[in-house]
Amino acid sequence: MLIRMLLQADKVEVWSYRVSLTLIATAFATGTVAALAPEDAVLAPVVWANGNLLAAAGGVGILGATTLIHIYITPIKRALQTLAALGCAGGAWLALQHSDVPLPQWVATHPSSMWFVGPAFAALAGICFKEGFCYEKRESFILSGLIPLLCLLHLTGLMPEVADKGFSAVVAGMLLFFAARKYTQPVYADIGDKTVFEWQAMSEEEQRAKLEQIRLEVAAYGEDEEVV
Repeated sequence: MLIRMLLQADKVEVWSYRVSLTLIATAFATGTVAALAPEDAVLAPVVWANGNLLAAAGGVGILGATTLIHIYITPIKRALQTLAALGCAGGAWLALQHSDVPLPQWVATHPSSMWFVGPAFAALAGICFKEGFCYEKRESFILSGLIPLLCLLHLTGLMPEVADKGFSAVVAGMLLFFAARKYTQPVYADIGDKTVFEWQAMSEEEQRAKLEQIRLEVAAYGEDEEVV
């Protein structure tokens, strides 16, 4: 029963991670579509009117994804979580300071705002790199480069507005593809080797006790090889 409960909890965690990625991709893509829509289009005003909700959804997504992602090297995971938190905090500050303009619209028209929300995009690029490295997904590797490049070009204003929007559309499309492809991946692939996380969760005393237990078990089977 305990094993079944743990497996069910693992599945919930994996699906929650995938939903978080979907939130990010959907929020970014929706904002991009609104930016690309003609001025007389009905969609754009509706999206911008709910722009802060859209940004909040993306924020929840990046915070959730960096919390639920499985990375064996704890400092890297903590770095991604810190970047996500900084970006969300920066976005919240901008939203409060400029409450008359929806956050996505403000970021789109004020490149310097990338200093505030950029860390969240850096965290997203880190997630994409991890996904590409672990699962050899080409779109993930490409996104890990395109996302920071888009942010940098938007910040510096080196791209004309038309090119900026076009680049955003490419990134939005790839993010949607990346998020959708996660649902085709076996759940166990996202869970990974749980023993690594169990070991990391132990105190030093517990780790020493575990090693001693392993040594005793090896000795009981008559093996002389030392377990380190």
